[in-house]
Amino acid sequence: MNTTEEKNKRFAGIPPDCHSCVLNQAYSAASFAELSEEQTKRVINVAKAGLKKSKTAPLLVQHIVRLVSDAIIQERGEQLDFDIYAEVKEKSNTLSLNYAETFQKELDTSESPFETGLQIAASANIIDFGAKIHGSINLEKEFQSLNKIPFAHYDIKPFRNSLKEASTLLYICDNSGEIVFDMLFIKELQRAYPKLKIVAALRDKPIINDATLKDARVVGLDRLVTIISSGSVYPGTILPETTEEFQKLFTSADVILSKGQGNFETLLPIADKRTFFLLRIKCEYMAALSKVENGNLVLMQGNW
Repeated sequence: MNTTEEKNKRFAGIPPDCHSCVLNQAYSAASFAELSEEQTKRVINVAKAGLKKSKTAPLLVQHIVRLVSDAIIQERGEQLDFDIYAEVKEKSNTLSLNYAETFQKELDTSESPFETGLQIAASANIIDFGAKIHGSINLEKEFQSLNKIPFAHYDIKPFRNSLKEASTLLYICDNSGEIVFDMLFIKELQRAYPKLKIVAALRDKPIINDATLKDARVVGLDRLVTIISSGSVYPGTILPETTEEFQKLFTSADVILSKGQGNFETLLPIADKRTFFLLRIKCEYMAALSKVENGNLVLMQGNW
């Protein structure tokens, strides 16, 4: 277990790579919003001006995403609640639902449907336009190999041991589309642990392509488990800025399963042995943080 001083040092500052990644996302958002070259330049200038005002990567992303979204709304003359990623989230959800039956058949014939479902849910974390530029992800190609991505860190024994003794599981979701494959794994959780109460937490408001309560209802997650808003407006979970309901559940849950890179970075400093992180490493910063090679899967217990 690292000391508090070592933890603080590990999470201090924002790596330079995050700056270039955020600017690439700004370019991607402007392109997706079909802005002209001149409009795009103005949006990028807004993003560049905001780069120095955050202390952690999720805060930086949240800050720049809001600045860029507001700038795009102004350039396009849209309403304040305009979501530039609404269309791509809808497509991600629809495409994922189209593939769900194929993977369900694989689970039905798997020798270990629980671990197969876990692996598919982790692999689906690639549907992330915060870490991957929109247009650079071929979802259909990715879906064809979801069952082939390896785990490089795999705390399956403590995870299953924790679930054996658990009454409640808090499942912190990440991206739209991805939540369809979370549902496949949740069904395996329910099959393996029928007395386990599962609550799924989602973002409060649209942020990049993160899943919201609306997305959860679209794909039917609400018909499978209880869903709540975490209250988070960040591409991650900053506990003091979540709802009272979420904080109480986070404190009382017997097991917490946290999906994705943003939740990993924001919750890892406060995680205890109840917390398990499930994600796909998609950048060098996260590779260094997790000590796992880029492109691989992680199931990591939080008492590191």
